[in-house]
Amino acid sequence: MTPAKIVGKQAWKGPEVDYRAEMMHRFTTDEVAEVDAALRVCGERDVPEITRETFPLPTFAARILALRDELLDGRGVVLMRGFPRERYSADEMARIYVGLGVHFGVPTAQSWQGQLLGSVIDISDIVEKVRGYAAGGGMNFHIDGSACDIVALMCLRAAKSGGASRIVSVAALHNALLETRPDLVEVLYRGYYHRNHEMDAVHSLFPPQSDHRLPFLSQRDGRITCLASGCIRYAVQYGGVDMSPIEVEAYDTWQRLAQSEEFFLDMNFEEGDIQFLNNRCVMHSRTGYEDFPEVARRRHLLRLWLRVPEWPARESNQIFMNEVDCRHWQEKNRRPFMDLPSHYLADLARTQEQRLRENAVLRPDATAGSYPSAAAWMRAREEAARLAS
Repeated sequence: MTPAKIVGKQAWKGPEVDYRAEMMHRFTTDEVAEVDAALRVCGERDVPEITRETFPLPTFAARILALRDELLDGRGVVLMRGFPRERYSADEMARIYVGLGVHFGVPTAQSWQGQLLGSVIDISDIVEKVRGYAAGGGMNFHIDGSACDIVALMCLRAAKSGGASRIVSVAALHNALLETRPDLVEVLYRGYYHRNHEMDAVHSLFPPQSDHRLPFLSQRDGRITCLASGCIRYAVQYGGVDMSPIEVEAYDTWQRLAQSEEFFLDMNFEEGDIQFLNNRCVMHSRTGYEDFPEVARRRHLLRLWLRVPEWPARESNQIFMNEVDCRHWQEKNRRPFMDLPSHYLADLARTQEQRLRENAVLRPDATAGSYPSAAAWMRAREEAARLAS
């Protein structure tokens, strides 16, 4: 196909958008009351048991569907702000988040571990070989797995400073590159090989690497879809794929444009904020940030991957991580309540405590992470339990 310029609201540039006026929904008092009533109906259900029926929003649901339409054919970004985070425990906020999310789409597993609710927090000093979302600092622009249509983030706890969400319109980048370097656009439409992250690959029902190039860009009916996934990097690092000079140039030029102040938009997260992005046509990253040393005080976002069966399907040749694997991971590996914040933090505490014990045996004078002693870590555990309650 011959690439065409993308027109409409989806082709926005960051400096030209006031996201507080054009991308934000502020909770009304009535909406908060309706969500609170839904939480009481939901009770202490596990994440897979939270549905539109068990988290009923008789009036607010219609507004959510209108916001979902904005994700598909508008800017592709919705930020919900003004929910009273201070009234609720971390687990209650998680259930509220999932309850709102299921009115947008269907939650899907995010890795081989089967979690439906991901935690975006720096645990690189506790767990080895973490992915980018579980390490601190900034990130490159990317699209999350092709198994989801919407990626959502809730700010459970803000960083000490920094850590803004940085987003960019795929359509705007595409149009700019089409004008200046159509030869690179042609490369991006041809695409790249993809490979699953190593543990996802081990637990996948499918071969770990694609046997064909997946289009980095695709368009149909005036809508553009991007597949800027880290799986491209895995194919080069672990799959023996050699990228040609022009393929490298196309990818690097795309990232360079995305990182230009002409295109990106920064959103500062407040605690309780929920951001919904069209995972087909909005790339996201984050700025660097200063965090607290104690795990219980670190920047902590919750993430949902949502499929929207009502949306037009992705092109079949632009799907790598798929719904079949995600369902398999959830059914085989997910443990009850594992992704609720209190359980997640408790698992993290056990992991770090085990590492402290191992270090004490191997190197009695060693420290683990940011904690100089087991006693310091126990105090941090008590603080984690307090904050999660």
